[in-house]
Amino acid sequence: MDFSEINTRGLVLLGCGKMGSALLEGWLKGGIDAGAVYVLDPNPSDWLKAQGVHINEDLPDDPAIALLAVKPQMMGDALPRMAALGNGTTLFLSIAAGTSIARFEEALGGQTPIVRSMPNTPAAVGRGITAIIGNTHATAAHLDMAEGLLKAVGQVVRLENEAQIDAVTGVSGSGPAYVFHLIETMAAAGEAQGLAPELAMQLAKATVAGAGALAENASETPEQLRINVTSPGGTTAAALKVLMDEETGFPKLLGEAVKAATEHGRELGK
Repeated sequence: MDFSEINTRGLVLLGCGKMGSALLEGWLKGGIDAGAVYVLDPNPSDWLKAQGVHINEDLPDDPAIALLAVKPQMMGDALPRMAALGNGTTLFLSIAAGTSIARFEEALGGQTPIVRSMPNTPAAVGRGITAIIGNTHATAAHLDMAEGLLKAVGQVVRLENEAQIDAVTGVSGSGPAYVFHLIETMAAAGEAQGLAPELAMQLAKATVAGAGALAENASETPEQLRINVTSPGGTTAAALKVLMDEETGFPKLLGEAVKAATEHGRELGK
């Protein structure tokens, strides 16, 4: 991506925790000048201080983009600091869960270009996936800019409407926690069958990571990959009989989990 406009006008990063730091690291590696980045963070890390960016200084009058990376519960206090940049040509890009475009327009002005996004934590290792949706004032160029910045930490998909972002939250936003819990429970189950704790955890981590990489890179569907590894009457078939039970297995459990996350996301956005 051509970052010349950002390097000329500047980029403001409000909040530089784990996600903000992962993004910033990707941007600096990708060609954004450290001197064009203005970070506002009450507790800047030693890593951040070593990057050569502006920290808690006066902001440029008309930055190309302001990225909002504070926790949702801190957004109410943080937005007034950014209001002076609203109703202009600065694009606001939010990665905060539960804060709707309408709430940003109330705080920043109804003419403000806004893109709302939902990233996930594998962004920390460059393997995230982020969904984006813009308001009526976000142009195609704005969406391209947002996508280019977010690609620094993984894949980007575009949504058709803002209502979809709650379902995205339920699947990919909260989804890493489901997988981490799967690893925990697989390792515990291995222990219960006689494996040493360290060996059980190593096996569980490598199996989940390897299966995920295979699913992402293989030409077959996950369904076909599952069939490929399941011999009729074999050990995998015995396990899947339990996991695929419609009343007690994955279909019901994950359906309820994603629904709960999606519905709570809707409640937070009200």
